[in-house]
Amino acid sequence: MHVVILGSAAGGGLPQWNCRCPICSLAREDSSRVRPRTQSSIAVSPDGERWLLVNASPDIRQQLFDTPALHPREGLRHSPIHAVLLTNGDVDHVAGLLTLREGQPFTLYGTSGILDSVNANRVFDVMAEDVVAREPIGLDATFEPVPGLTVTLFSVPGKVPLWLEGETVELGAETETTVGAMIEANGRRIAYVPGCARVTDKLKSQLDGADVLLFDGTVLFDDDMILAGVGTKTGWRMGHVPMAGQNGSVASLAEVEIGRRIFVHINNTNPVLVEGSPERLAVEAKGWTVGYDGLSLSL
Repeated sequence: MHVVILGSAAGGGLPQWNCRCPICSLAREDSSRVRPRTQSSIAVSPDGERWLLVNASPDIRQQLFDTPALHPREGLRHSPIHAVLLTNGDVDHVAGLLTLREGQPFTLYGTSGILDSVNANRVFDVMAEDVVAREPIGLDATFEPVPGLTVTLFSVPGKVPLWLEGETVELGAETETTVGAMIEANGRRIAYVPGCARVTDKLKSQLDGADVLLFDGTVLFDDDMILAGVGTKTGWRMGHVPMAGQNGSVASLAEVEIGRRIFVHINNTNPVLVEGSPERLAVEAKGWTVGYDGLSLSL
């Protein structure tokens, strides 16, 4: 199984277009200290020929350009991307669908709750239904989006997308609007959970035994954005569990049997983004890798 992290940043990417926080400024000035990153997405293939795209970032055109394995190979129009899977309806996971509108056949997968949010917005009608099939998938049901590659979706604590929030927001609910994906091929298993509000015993059980975990690394501490002076929301309010702390992902997942642990969906204010920083070293000492664009895995 082949996996490429196409984008490892949270919404807005790194540097964020309008942000002058210390980390964004350093990314502009010295990429050896802070690697620029695009918004969250991965590509997975059982054979290196046929690929599943998991989430369609607003940066998808650049991500595909930067990944030769995903370039057209045959005739005038072609793509090795056979399917796209959505893990939630966040803008940074669905906006790239508008780029994938050029008459290229593929199947779009997601839970009914996620696809309903896409279907309700008529701008996505640019993906003609006779070209792009939309296939709802139930929780805990296993399907095969690409021959030789199976996926099982499972609910994780989260919240509805920002653009669908009402006056009252339910945080940490386990519904079909925020899901993780267990992806399997040739006896190997990769768990992809780019958004998670809380690590529960149920989630630990679902992740147990994964060869690789790609997990929500949005914030180091719950108040990252507040400390950086660029926002008022906590990680919890945004639907993201922090890395650090007693209930953070590093501590909560420490005893779970997982092969390689990689953080993705990392916000531009998260200090682990700085190479060699105390925060980065502390996370790495616990066995985690801070993900970056272009990181490739072969299992």
